Amino acid sequence: MTPRPALPWPTLCCVCHAWAQARICPDCCHRFAPPRPRCRRCAARVPEGVATCADCSATPPPFVRSTVVADYAFPWHAVIGRLKYHQGLDVADALAGLLAAAVQADGAAQPALVLPMPLGHQRLRERGYNQAAELSRRVARRLALPHAPGLLHRVAETAHQALLSRADRQRAVLGCFAVDAARSHPLRGHVVALVDDVVTTGATAAEAARTLLAAGAHAVQVWAFARTPPPMDA
Repeated sequence: MTPRPALPWPTLCCVCHAWAQARICPDCCHRFAPPRPRCRRCAARVPEGVATCADCSATPPPFVRSTVVADYAFPWHAVIGRLKYHQGLDVADALAGLLAAAVQADGAAQPALVLPMPLGHQRLRERGYNQAAELSRRVARRLALPHAPGLLHRVAETAHQALLSRADRQRAVLGCFAVDAARSHPLRGHVVALVDDVVTTGATAAEAARTLLAAGAHAVQVWAFARTPPPMDA
């Protein structure tokens, strides 16, 4: 996969720092984001030929499909951290290009609408922008799909979840999303794609998906650049 479009002038790859025509060069894309067998529901790594992981077979999540580019590991944790915490909007287009290419390669049903995972007001003030919205806007443009950044809202602030267990994450996000009923008509009866930068346990994506389904969406797909490998992943 190669980020699109190429820049009209040389720049430095943000991974290997070599001169390139894109912020992530083709060599780094091939080396660090090769296609991997993944669970169709949650995007966890699975053995070749396996469509659904054991967890999703036993307890299917409320979203029907997940697409990611790579595991949340070297070098992507640093690239995403640049976008997320260090005003690194210069890498957003390259990450979105790779995500759009992964979605096209995945072959899932095309959604009617793309929307970002929302940030709470406090975190949005701290960062100045929502990194998921920066990705979703660019991905939607590449795939020629409608983008709806204002439909799903985070109505309750949640603590930073990096150190929380899966169960604690699930409890922390309960009831933290909402859809304005007066504006929910674009969702009704449609497949929608929810875009985020990283999926960790899937608890936040699951709660957001439940909120969208309750508002009338027919089905929810999750698109994220990276997925944190569960401990059992190889």
